Amino acid sequence: MVSNELKQKSMSRLLIAFVYLFVLGSCQVEEEDINMPLEPVSFAAVQLNDCFWAPKIEVNRKVSIPSAFQKSEETGRVDNFALAAGLIKGEHQGDFPFDDTDIYKILEGASYALAVEYDAKLDNYLDSLINYIGAAQEEDGYLFTCLTNKCERLQRWYGKGRWDRLNSHELYNCGHLYEAAVAHYQATGKKSFLNIAIKNADLINEVFGYGEGQKAVPSGHPIIEMALVKLYRVTDDEKYLKLARFFIDETGKGTNGHKLNAYSQDHMPILEQEEAVGHAVRLGYLYSGVTDVASLQNDEALMEAAKRVWNNVVSKKLYITGGIGQRAQGEGFGPNYRLPNMTSYCETCAAISNVYWNYRLFLNDADAKYYDVLERTLYNGVISGVSLSGDKFFYDIPLESVHNHERAPWFGCACCPGNVTRFMASIPGYVYAVGENSIFVNLFAQCDAEIRVDKSVVKIRQETRYPWEGNVKLKIEKAPEGKMALMVRIPGWAQNQVVPSNLYNFMNENSEQFVIKVNGKTISTKLNKGYAGIKRNWKRGDVVELELPMPVRKVLTNDKVENNQGKFALQRGPVVYCFEDKDNSNGWMFDNFVDTNTAVENQFEEELLGGVVSLTMEAKNISEQGIQATTLRAIPYYTWNNRGTSNMLVWMPARQDKTVQKPVASVRDLAEPKASTNWAPGLNDGFEPKSSDDTDKSYFYWWLREGAEDWVEYSFEKPVSLSSSSVYWLNLDHYDVSYRVPENWNLEYKTGGGKWIAIDTSDEYGVELDKYNTVHFKPVETKAIRLNAKQQEGFSAGILEWKID
Repeated sequence: MVSNELKQKSMSRLLIAFVYLFVLGSCQVEEEDINMPLEPVSFAAVQLNDCFWAPKIEVNRKVSIPSAFQKSEETGRVDNFALAAGLIKGEHQGDFPFDDTDIYKILEGASYALAVEYDAKLDNYLDSLINYIGAAQEEDGYLFTCLTNKCERLQRWYGKGRWDRLNSHELYNCGHLYEAAVAHYQATGKKSFLNIAIKNADLINEVFGYGEGQKAVPSGHPIIEMALVKLYRVTDDEKYLKLARFFIDETGKGTNGHKLNAYSQDHMPILEQEEAVGHAVRLGYLYSGVTDVASLQNDEALMEAAKRVWNNVVSKKLYITGGIGQRAQGEGFGPNYRLPNMTSYCETCAAISNVYWNYRLFLNDADAKYYDVLERTLYNGVISGVSLSGDKFFYDIPLESVHNHERAPWFGCACCPGNVTRFMASIPGYVYAVGENSIFVNLFAQCDAEIRVDKSVVKIRQETRYPWEGNVKLKIEKAPEGKMALMVRIPGWAQNQVVPSNLYNFMNENSEQFVIKVNGKTISTKLNKGYAGIKRNWKRGDVVELELPMPVRKVLTNDKVENNQGKFALQRGPVVYCFEDKDNSNGWMFDNFVDTNTAVENQFEEELLGGVVSLTMEAKNISEQGIQATTLRAIPYYTWNNRGTSNMLVWMPARQDKTVQKPVASVRDLAEPKASTNWAPGLNDGFEPKSSDDTDKSYFYWWLREGAEDWVEYSFEKPVSLSSSSVYWLNLDHYDVSYRVPENWNLEYKTGGGKWIAIDTSDEYGVELDKYNTVHFKPVETKAIRLNAKQQEGFSAGILEWKID
């Protein structure tokens, strides 16, 4: 049924544009040509007072930022600076050399918060942190506390000393330092933190380059590229822009003999890249810097390289939520069209980097397609990274769960909480942008803004209940001198386009059209790169109204995304929905299906999850008793896991053969999985693999254990009787991540005395692909059974499912 729908021809977008030209109305306006690039509008110039973003930003200010600072103090991140400054005695704390960046990121977010609402206590606290940071900085500007503190535990990262290893994260730390310092300067006008950043950047400029005695290597973990551009914009010192270009040009060259590595985004020169591979966050940060530099230097070849990779992501590797990064291995990208759901990685930081990258592409091209991706990521992939309470965070964010994923207050590698705090506080800066005699309205949120356009200061009030309602009013509170164009973005979803590619499609066309009115009169306007331009002599009191139809839409995936075939997702406006057991009788969820022709109702529920529009529909449930009618409720994806762990899915089966019945109770349900590597997910989740490379559901693998001897086991509180074992081996070959069946394997059981004894069997320990390899043996009474595996040289092994009976 769904496959037939996918084959239906979409209405020509050209025809839709033709219809827009002839919308009835008597108020005529001039059309506006877009001159690029555009200029950002500062976050401080926009005061949000809406029902959606303002409460979240306030939670970030009152809860997320203070709790992140508290965790940073509890885990020694603040003390590390004091120790480096010689202010206290002790040992360096933490497991990672980039822990310094957590302080920088939270400080950046706190600076944004100060600009929105001044807080003397917070201001003083930031000053104290900056004093610590400045005192920890070495005389020549070097700032990297784990090396200054001579932390031998972390020597495997930084090597013999300064700049010894490409992946030491020294330059990554510098990048976040610059970003935080610029934000603090812009928010407070103080130069204390900015001077620290400049001193460090001047050192980097001396150490790295093509001169005699300088190091010619890429940054290792990108972000310094985009951060140097920010420093350039603030100081107007071109050496920082040139230094950013240097790190970009060094990418993928292999200069000085360093090994090329996709994980570090260092596998080939930027100008040669066409596909998104490697670490997803690093790619987003790197290409944000690439886009910045290409735009400022008017380098068309470099910009085209960025767009090639963007096209690959948007057409083949983008999740419906705007998330990027398909796999946990290397926290990175997988093959084209391979978009697993339960094992999707979609790191919170990667979603944030995706916003950064699309925003910069938009500023260069003034094309709404980049904001279509940005908005999708913002409303779904980013804000799902933080709980509604503001004190718990996702690191990776899957599109399915079986009570096996939840937010946490903090992480050992705490990059995501700090990133959330700085990003949430900066959201007002994404609402508008400025061009030549023009203001671009990019996001819809109730707010008051004071925007400088050429020589005029324009005040605009935006009134809306977006994303729950599609009506937007733009009121001119202070008019500009002369003519000005108001460029209003018409979202792709309002033009029957899910994303700017054929990766996703709406199942049916929506015939309702958007409407634009000026002072109550409908106007006709031609879209220019997704923007409706209204150019006129404005006066105080003028009102522009935008009406965006918001029906519930069913979304289908490109035929090449195999695991989503026969399923659909739900979207209303920019919001993607999911089904969580908490709203559906705490059910299994995967045993339901909804016919594609089923009507979906929506209603705003003020008391549900902070106030959301929920969806309800008739469905069918599959059980041992047969097929039964039921009713399902869906909630916005960003709100899941705010009521405890759950069964959850985004892609709903549209027919019975795509459902998965709840597994029948077995002895495995009593077992606790364990592994030699201390991590044993997916061994017994009840989902049957379709093949040895089926990684859509949870699975187990030994990470970076090529050629090693390892084990997994099931342990029980009480003895159980076992007589067979069936294992389904993993076999993958994805870029730099490959898994093979083990060289050999065997089974053991634990005696009452705690001794491991070999299982007595005459069956072969098989390693066949795409099937269970079953071993029968004489029944044993035991409290634990273990599978030992000798992995092939050069390859790790993994298990999709391990059954015992």
